[in-house]
Amino acid sequence: MPDRSMKGVYPILSAPINEKGQLVMDDLENQVEWMIGKGVHGLGIAVATEIYKFTEAERDLILSTVVRVANGRVKVVMNTGGEGTDVAIAYSKRAEELGADALMIRPTSFIPVAASENIEYFGKIAESVSLPIFLQDQNTAPVPPAMAVACAKRHENLCYIKVETPPTIPRMGETQKLAEGTGLVLFGGAGGAFAVEEFKRGSVGTMPGSTLPDMFVRVWDAFQAGDEDTANAEMRRHAALFGMLAQGQGFANWIYKHIMVRRGVFSPGSDFARHPGLKPDTEHFKEIDSLLESHDLIGK
Repeated sequence: MPDRSMKGVYPILSAPINEKGQLVMDDLENQVEWMIGKGVHGLGIAVATEIYKFTEAERDLILSTVVRVANGRVKVVMNTGGEGTDVAIAYSKRAEELGADALMIRPTSFIPVAASENIEYFGKIAESVSLPIFLQDQNTAPVPPAMAVACAKRHENLCYIKVETPPTIPRMGETQKLAEGTGLVLFGGAGGAFAVEEFKRGSVGTMPGSTLPDMFVRVWDAFQAGDEDTANAEMRRHAALFGMLAQGQGFANWIYKHIMVRRGVFSPGSDFARHPGLKPDTEHFKEIDSLLESHDLIGK
């Protein structure tokens, strides 16, 4: 039986990159330790990690490093999607070999196919590994609630879904209703901006970006203790930061990494995004710094 026990805060790691486009492995290791020190329950390597911009050797290096440093203290989820079933199966088998605890996969999207084809895509991948799989529902590659349920019925390894297609609040509620009795486990994503509302609608965890793991752990702990007011107050206090972070991939990667430098997790110069990725201007970085200072996050 696949592991359906995963829950809590599973931030998606940022990839520290220098000016030459090279991975900075010391900073990746620092990030894993920092995240665990902040009390997260798991770690993700996925779209916000820019996983789609890395070679197979680099993907292996990132995953093997995260697994080694985590050393069983938290779960590690690896994105293994591909535009071809055979490619995704190869990525998935390799992730299992390297010690991932779970996989996360988007449906194919480059060339539109029938829902039945994507259900079969997920099913064939699930048959190739023994790991639980997160279906990743995004607005550019959606997994509608009915399709998620069909996948869960197709194979027992298809037992999680990360709901990200906006608006996520009704999406989560509809998925919860349709998934009743299937064993499908719900997580939220989309930067965690609606985590509390999603928790109330059946989500047992959130997969935000890398920058605010401590805040999300406080939100999770408060909600689990029945203190919804405190959870909501934490979310409201960081609303301006959520707005800053909720920008398109590529551009947002620069912002994540700048914040990781300012919080003391990445060393200066490890805050480059892999090309292509629009870089914020100097004024925007100043605005980010001002927000971080107002929340007393510099160096913490």
